[in-house]
Amino acid sequence: MWERNFQAEEDFSRKRRQQKAEVLTHRSFFDRLKRNIGGVMEKDTCQKMMSLVAVAALGWTLSACGEAKPPAPPPPAPPEYADYHMPEGYWNNPEIIEQGKAIFTGVENIDVNCASCHGKDGKPVKAGARDFRKGDFMKLFSDSQWFWRVSEGVKGTKMKAWKSKLSEDDRWKVIAFEATFGLKGMEYDVAAKKWVPQGTAGAPAAEEAAPANGEAAAPATEDAAAPAAEEAAAPNGEAAGGESSQ
Repeated sequence: MWERNFQAEEDFSRKRRQQKAEVLTHRSFFDRLKRNIGGVMEKDTCQKMMSLVAVAALGWTLSACGEAKPPAPPPPAPPEYADYHMPEGYWNNPEIIEQGKAIFTGVENIDVNCASCHGKDGKPVKAGARDFRKGDFMKLFSDSQWFWRVSEGVKGTKMKAWKSKLSEDDRWKVIAFEATFGLKGMEYDVAAKKWVPQGTAGAPAAEEAAPANGEAAAPATEDAAAPAAEEAAAPNGEAAGGESSQ
């Protein structure tokens, strides 16, 4: 199971590297073409031709590489991590985020400094590090997947395992802080299996339960009104049931 998960993760990373390499290749081609024909053609003509070539090449690249489609989801967390979820109240909690920041930047533990690769503001400072500012990419991972990656590392990359350096609680604090770069104000809804605005996780289930509660309360309201109706219908000076009110 571990080998399958790591292989899928490695394939995912390799495809992204290949796509980036192809984009750089096209960019280099355009630069060379511009240098070769720039001295021969009029400036305006050259720019127009380059624009047409760029549009055509972009269409080919998107078609060939599948960039027009949403990125493929990463491999799921292995079974032993599937039930790990962010502790309640940790998402967007200022105190938790501040503690996570201290760990992320190496202030809390000199042996752990995530910012040395990912940057203090989430912008990578080393090649291959994930850019935490890209919310669309961050959303591809569940809280369990992020916890798994931080705990065990990512095979085929320089991301190493941190479970021996950080407690379970500290790992969650780091993840809560990392989420502020690209998913600020969001939280992961375990039931819906997606990222949602803070405070809305599980909201649909609560709305469905509301009508049921209202229906259950209706009969009680009718029962309470019945004695009052009977008393109003009784003869003057008598209570419901025919007994004297005095």
